Amino acid sequence: MSNSLDPAALDAALENVHRAGMPGVFAEVRDGEQVWHGACGVADVATGRPVTADMRHRVGSITKTFTAAAVLQQVEAGRIGLDTPIGRYLPGLVPGERGRTITVRMLVNHTSGLAEYLPYAYPSLKAFPALAETRPESLDDHRFTRFEPAELIERGVAAPAVGTPGGAPGVYSNTNYLLLTRLLEEVTGTTADRYITRNVIERAGLTDTGFPAGPHIEGPHSRLYEAWFGMIDPPRDYSVYDMSWVGPAASLISTVADLNRFFRLLLAGEIVGPSSLEQMRGTVPVITQDGKKGDYGLGLYPMEEPGRARFWGHGGTVWGAGALAMIRADGRRQMAVAVNLQRWNRLDPSGRPAPHPLDDALADLHRVAMYG
Repeated sequence: MSNSLDPAALDAALENVHRAGMPGVFAEVRDGEQVWHGACGVADVATGRPVTADMRHRVGSITKTFTAAAVLQQVEAGRIGLDTPIGRYLPGLVPGERGRTITVRMLVNHTSGLAEYLPYAYPSLKAFPALAETRPESLDDHRFTRFEPAELIERGVAAPAVGTPGGAPGVYSNTNYLLLTRLLEEVTGTTADRYITRNVIERAGLTDTGFPAGPHIEGPHSRLYEAWFGMIDPPRDYSVYDMSWVGPAASLISTVADLNRFFRLLLAGEIVGPSSLEQMRGTVPVITQDGKKGDYGLGLYPMEEPGRARFWGHGGTVWGAGALAMIRADGRRQMAVAVNLQRWNRLDPSGRPAPHPLDDALADLHRVAMYG
């Protein structure tokens, strides 16, 4: 294993992502006490304002790791049972047989069989995952919509099931994590974002991480450009957006430095205990939102190349913003990468995302960051 960073290789890999079409990309990579920060490209395509490595950023579903850690803290406190049916806690939200058979664990690892609510909340995305039949108009229609979590959960629970409870493979669904945030509220007596802030974010000493109080990102940040598979051309800025459409499932704002600190402390057993961390790293097969099969634990998933060390972490995407944070299993090597354009692939004649130079450039950046 490499014990040093190669700044020149990291600079080149970052530059290649920008050259391949990413407006702005920034990252932090750590190896022990060595730290590299890099930023390339623009935060605003109209003004040419550059991105910087300390910018605050919407990190999407990386939020799920924070939420899962909060749930496991309550498991440790004896207030939540991982294998207890969710209907015992939230009978009004998951009634009947599913409430009796879907456990808390199945929500955390996406094996509940509950459908994703998003296509039912955003009418122009109703055909998802049939991408060619979707349209992006709803993204603008709902820019300032204030969704109620119970309404979104109801849409996901009422939708046709995507699997049987505990079945394999599971199917990734934000409905699961909105239910977990309601569960946290039920057992703690406070809002999920307040509990996660006090007991996860503040425990980790994260000074630039938090849930948005409104549609704006406070502090230095980039504009966030959404292309929706070439249907928004040129890509449109969605940096100002009401994030109640995902809530504490994917609305967190952070920095690459804070993300690395969080995952470093998590794997060191300072956010949850060793037994909970072991549970988090117990994986099952899950179909991701882009239709690929992967392994998923309790708010964590692994990345590795054949014959090389395993990393743990999470990725995230919301309108215009993407991020990935990974830490080697021994806790020494880390990377956090943020980008300000999403769904850049146009669709091929079969309706699938066509290959784009950005795909290879980002994969190469991740390899250089993780393995040197």
